[in-house]
Amino acid sequence: MIRNALQPWHLLIVVLAIVVLFGSKRLPDAARSVGKSLRILKSETRALKDEDAQREQ
Repeated sequence: MIRNALQPWHLLIVVLAIVVLFGSKRLPDAARSVGKSLRILKSETRALKDEDAQREQ
């Protein structure tokens, strides 16, 4: 039962529901803000790793 839980048409239904809920005009803005958030998270993670590397030396 779990093997067949996520079929391609399930993903299509989820995408369609998101478009209906948020509207096609707001989706690019939402995607842009998610991208910015991921870039910030990545840079902060990299900065923390660099700080740890400097402390070890």
